[in-house]
Amino acid sequence: MSTRRRYLALLLLIIALIGLDYGWLNVTRPLDDRGGDVLLRQHAASRPASSDIVIVDIDQKSLEAMNEVAGSWPWPRAIHAELIEILAAQRPRAIVFDILFNEADTFRPDSDALLRDTALQHRNLYFPYVLLNDGSGSPLKALPAALGITPGPIANAEANPPLLLPTVLPPETWRGGLINFDADHDGMGRHYLVVRQVDGWSIPSLPARIARDAGWSVPVGERVRLNWTRPHAHVPFAAIYLDANSSTPKRAADEFAGKIVVIGTAAPGLQDLRPTPLSQTFPGVEILATAIDNLQRGDWLSELPRPAFAALAVLLAALCWLGFERGVNTLWLGLALAGASAVALAAMWLGLKTHHYWPLIGALAWGWIYFWLAALIAYLAEKARREQAVQLFGRFLDHRVVQDLIDQGELDPNRSAESRQVTVLFSDIRGFTTLSETRPPEEIVALLNRYFSRQVEVIFRHGGTLDKFIGDAIMAFWGAPVNDAKHAEHAVAAALEMSRELDAFKLELTELGADFDIGIGIHTGPAVVGFIGSSARLDYTAIGDTVNLASRIEGETRGVARVLVSQATRDACGERFDFIDRGQHHVKGRGQAVQLLEPRAVSARNEDTSE
Repeated sequence: MSTRRRYLALLLLIIALIGLDYGWLNVTRPLDDRGGDVLLRQHAASRPASSDIVIVDIDQKSLEAMNEVAGSWPWPRAIHAELIEILAAQRPRAIVFDILFNEADTFRPDSDALLRDTALQHRNLYFPYVLLNDGSGSPLKALPAALGITPGPIANAEANPPLLLPTVLPPETWRGGLINFDADHDGMGRHYLVVRQVDGWSIPSLPARIARDAGWSVPVGERVRLNWTRPHAHVPFAAIYLDANSSTPKRAADEFAGKIVVIGTAAPGLQDLRPTPLSQTFPGVEILATAIDNLQRGDWLSELPRPAFAALAVLLAALCWLGFERGVNTLWLGLALAGASAVALAAMWLGLKTHHYWPLIGALAWGWIYFWLAALIAYLAEKARREQAVQLFGRFLDHRVVQDLIDQGELDPNRSAESRQVTVLFSDIRGFTTLSETRPPEEIVALLNRYFSRQVEVIFRHGGTLDKFIGDAIMAFWGAPVNDAKHAEHAVAAALEMSRELDAFKLELTELGADFDIGIGIHTGPAVVGFIGSSARLDYTAIGDTVNLASRIEGETRGVARVLVSQATRDACGERFDFIDRGQHHVKGRGQAVQLLEPRAVSARNEDTSE
């Protein structure tokens, strides 16, 4: 499968997974939630809490300070009755309890009676109740209207959900609503109930009941996402109670005038701490205060359902596919996706500023998943291409040169054949037929391998491209695939070193070297170079008249010189070498004689054979 088809197949797979994620599995939902939690935590730090809401906090210091007056927790209900009177004297807008009064105090019935009498005297008190997970309770139709529970058009007349009601108090004072902790799938509290639908009945939450009585806008739906703020003003319960009961009260007499006073606990030992985006141990009374705050200011967070963002996930993956498909550099694609991610995060932040919550992290995650998998495909394809190039060109060039050229992007196995100005070298062994007739084949093959190895090293050392071995002959050329402005000089320098290498090799052959010699012909001119052959076998080679003439020149070396070059090669070498004129020669395939010259190293110069 081609790389481009792999990119497309990966895109189709990612789109299918996106569909499963947003339609069923919710794989990226934790990313949306955790990412949103981080932003909400930062956003909350910039949002002051409403000054109209004050928490009377039953904190640890209050528990200790009230110990002599009220004993250990739970305190006598008379203590709460006294606090109601203290607060009511300042004419607060509402007094809201985050404490359940569902069990009678059998040891202190007079205390409960005082709370009941006090509750009957004030019309701005709100008491909570809780919907349990299982069990049954009184029929909803029989409950007092003060609870705010209303039937719908298809309400079940026999519905009796298990409600934990404030039964210590008179039914006519049961003004309030649910305070159930509305945990998400991971146990985190990010929302608050507005209303709970049970068998066609609407059971309001405590904040929604307060909002309805106050004439505030109440959100549509069963719950809202909380728009968190900095902590609300906390006043210790003991500070208010003890000051009011002192002979000389010091607190302001209008401290709570017009306020919504929420009475609850943040003491760790009273087990009303919940996990929220702001903290794993966030006071439940602060959650209640935040919900009331959001409804009062109408700035709860509107949110679209997660599946609405599946289209964004598909779009990001498709854009990444388009980039890979068109061969855009992976680094630039990554930077572009990082930029898109930054824009998405900025959009989430701006959304919070306008009271909207957009879960974009999951969509970004799918874009990055496609990017990294496609980048892996691209890397493996590039690695395979490089290995193919090394395998192909390593037959013709020095492996170190091949690696450097691939790194520079100068070698491409898929490049079409092209016409290049090159210098072609042919080298053939003299006396090889006689030698092969007098020696065993194994010895001849071993000798040839040793000879070819030494000569190929010379060709590579001078930057040449090994074309092929033709029996006992070598064909090489310069100028392709590596661009080489001095290809003629390098070819001649290689030929002269090949001659010297031959002399050294002959010394190793002892008596065998007497008849062992070579002829080298060199010509410079245009040739077609590239991978040429059948679909089953391709070779990187040079073809054309330049190649033919180089071969013919090699044939003319016998009895003239070990190395001969054409006038074109001599002209391309400039003053690098000395040349001896060996006259004009008639070669096969040429109507006119060819001027041939024998190159010699300039003795006065230090020849750089590594050039």
